Amino acid sequence: MPVGTLANVKTLTPAQLQDTGAQMVLANTYHLHLQPGEDIVQQAGGLHRFMNWNGPILTDSGGFQVFSLSELRSISDEGVTFRSPRDGQFIHLTPERSIQIQNALGADVIMAFDECPPYPASREAVLAATQRTYRWLERCIAAHSRPDQALFGIVQGGVYLDLRQQAARELAEFDLPGYAIGGVSVGEPAALIEKIVHATTPLLPDHKPRYLMGVGTYQEMAQAIAAGIDLFDCVIPTRLARHGSALVRGERWNLKNARFKADFAPLDADCPCYACQNFSRAYITHLLRSQEILGYTLLSIHNITELVRFTQRIRAAILADRFVEDFDKWLQPSLPASGIGTSGSH
Repeated sequence: MPVGTLANVKTLTPAQLQDTGAQMVLANTYHLHLQPGEDIVQQAGGLHRFMNWNGPILTDSGGFQVFSLSELRSISDEGVTFRSPRDGQFIHLTPERSIQIQNALGADVIMAFDECPPYPASREAVLAATQRTYRWLERCIAAHSRPDQALFGIVQGGVYLDLRQQAARELAEFDLPGYAIGGVSVGEPAALIEKIVHATTPLLPDHKPRYLMGVGTYQEMAQAIAAGIDLFDCVIPTRLARHGSALVRGERWNLKNARFKADFAPLDADCPCYACQNFSRAYITHLLRSQEILGYTLLSIHNITELVRFTQRIRAAILADRFVEDFDKWLQPSLPASGIGTSGSH
């Protein structure tokens, strides 16, 4: 699911995004609350009409900002108070308020408000955050007023596998429409993410969507799919594009590199995207070196298409019972993980 934080996937029109094969996009509750405000979006007829996207939309809860804006917030059992980076005003976000905002925004899938602990963090701090996330989920369910929106719960627990597993079992009892694994990709090594996913996913209902938040590299997705994950979101394809990098058949190419200046081949001759079908590596390099916005747009189109096609190929391989054989190189374990927590260690 490409990330469209402010109801827009950066540098792309909705038509361009649709052409990549993306079926669902992500938007950010906290940032849309700040600008333009959920009231404006609701007056426009909801997020779909506001951003002219006809496919499904998922909104996060603002819980990730509890982690990412740690210098601008304070946490209590009641909720989180943020100091707005825009004007310095205080914003109080509770589970109930998060759900109210998401109800007004009108996405198809909304996320429960959670506390995302940082990495590293002590077991005591992670336990407190995990228990608070559970209590906040109960309040989110009580506040949710739109049956046409699917509310997903989020498993926290840091790198402590027993806390993760306990949280997964407890959340599964709520019988929600779907479940997410949050609090990964916050600074921990890839091998830790792999261990967390493999320990947690089997405990979530396999007949419900299972969503790994904030993860989107080739290897991370392949390994998570092997564990039973269905949904991903990540800023990687568009962020890399804005830095001049292309994802090509599992590799990352810096298109600002001099070796592409006179390379008139497409990025990937096998890719059906608009960028690959119409422009050369040399032209895209020229655009990037000239800081032309079109260069970032073309790379964003290609990178999203590439990752969507990667997951499509995995889906086809699973249906043909060839996933392990065809994607073996992506399923190899990452380097050994240190720092995995159990009942008494970090």
